[in-house]
Amino acid sequence: MSASASEPRPSTPSKKRSKWEEEDDEEPLFVPQPKRRAKSKPSKISDNFQPPAVQVADASSTISRPMHSRFVPPRTRHPPIQPSRSVYSYERLNQIEEGSYGVVFRARDKQTGDIVALKKLKLDEEKSGFPITALREVYALMSCRHENVVGIREVVVGDTLTQVFVVMDFIEHDLKSLLTVMPSPFLQSEIKTLMLQLLSAVNHCHENWILHRDLKTSNLLMNNRGTIKVADFGLARRFGDPVGVGGLTQLVVTLWYRAPEILLGATTYSTAIDLWSVGCIFAELLLKEPLFQAQGELELISMIFKLLGAPTKSSWPDYSSLPLAKTITLPSPQPHQFRQKFPYLTSAGLDLLMSFLTYDPECRITAAEALQHPFFTESPLPKHPDLFGSFPSAAAGEKRRKPFDSPTAPRGAHLQASDESNVNMFARQDIA
Repeated sequence: MSASASEPRPSTPSKKRSKWEEEDDEEPLFVPQPKRRAKSKPSKISDNFQPPAVQVADASSTISRPMHSRFVPPRTRHPPIQPSRSVYSYERLNQIEEGSYGVVFRARDKQTGDIVALKKLKLDEEKSGFPITALREVYALMSCRHENVVGIREVVVGDTLTQVFVVMDFIEHDLKSLLTVMPSPFLQSEIKTLMLQLLSAVNHCHENWILHRDLKTSNLLMNNRGTIKVADFGLARRFGDPVGVGGLTQLVVTLWYRAPEILLGATTYSTAIDLWSVGCIFAELLLKEPLFQAQGELELISMIFKLLGAPTKSSWPDYSSLPLAKTITLPSPQPHQFRQKFPYLTSAGLDLLMSFLTYDPECRITAAEALQHPFFTESPLPKHPDLFGSFPSAAAGEKRRKPFDSPTAPRGAHLQASDESNVNMFARQDIA
């Protein structure tokens, strides 16, 4: 009888085991059992007996054999795994904002003195482990390192498992808040600079197979040196070819910036949804207010039909195949209203805007194509970022300075001047 069969099993039921523990218990079943031998045979084997696989003659070859395959890079090229730092390495300064996926604070690194943004992930109500949105955000930020994408520095932890913070670069403004407090809208040369930076970041994300899926002015950060950075990758995800393998979430993109194919229930979508959002941002920079300020999806579809005209078979061949297309009554055909909505935009600028806001996703312009559009080479040329004006940062707790009032004349000097005039008047009378 084998040794495993002779061992007594516990009479009490064991606790629930994980998958790995159950596999470990079954492992002895696959170990080949030695053949039974007579009791007299083991006594004939001397103490110096060695199995044939470990003979002295083969010892040198065994020792000289490399530990790893020659096709594998040396282990020195792999960075060592280091534990996360504590959040107490940073000094909390103030809270910036609170969103659906976390709370953002402004903090100072106690070692270097750098000002950073700490995003605390909401894990208190998580029942399925670490949230996939946070994993996607960290992965997307690490994959899309670009001068116009907010930089991720590290992930730090607190005292409990629910205290996880993502450390990112601190940027003074977000574009939406800046548009509301600016006394005048951006110049056309400044809009070109901002659009070039945005398109460069979006193109970089798409080249790295990352869909942002929530581009809007509140997710575009801007510093006091005229540089914008795309932030908030909470809805971002990696995509493949063909697009849509594995299923895509339909409820993405903030309503005002949502593409019509998503509104009409498309089950698959591509990078074109980000370019529709870029077109909405372009229009918002020109108008100094959002283009489609709708209260619901039906109202948004109606506003899109009014601006672009009703979709046709030539403008959107796949419209009839969308799940919600049959539930919507199309208005009568009419021309688009872009020129009436943007009377001061040049023909090249209007062409670029219409290329973004195109019904058919297959015909919508890409970020790489938009970077080469003639709109950016006509006069006025894009302004250098260093020439942008600076504004007080609400995220840093700065307040707008009140305009300087001209000081009033000193009251004593006014009285003194009146006394001198009286003296001169009496002197003239005496002379007369």
